[in-house]
Amino acid sequence: MDEILRRRIERKLDGLPEDKGYQVLDYIEFLESKYGTTARQPTPVERITEGVGDAMRAARVPAQAIRGTMGAVDSASRMVEKLAAAGRAAVEELKRGTAPAPAPAAPPPPDEGEGDAAPEESEEATPGGPA
Repeated sequence: MDEILRRRIERKLDGLPEDKGYQVLDYIEFLESKYGTTARQPTPVERITEGVGDAMRAARVPAQAIRGTMGAVDSASRMVEKLAAAGRAAVEELKRGTAPAPAPAAPPPPDEGEGDAAPEESEEATPGGPA
């Protein structure tokens, strides 16, 4: 749908009472099912939000109560989306920060003639050295 038509529909919707907006939504969903258009699939959070709204409408909850509840649910869903984005960013940061570092070079093996005994002998041979 082109942007001009989308804005025109939004402008017309703004002038309708909320209960009529739900009738428009029902009609759009009917058209979608009849003509088989493929809309973007809702995210899990959107599905939950829409399910809450649909359940309230089915229970004949007044539009003002639905509006208030949906506002709270929308705020919560935005918070969940931000938390999910922060989690994804943290995972990406960990992936970048925990790349396997090159193994440190192993110290060279001690020579055959060197060992713990050689320094002790030299310390004992030195007068005034540790006893």
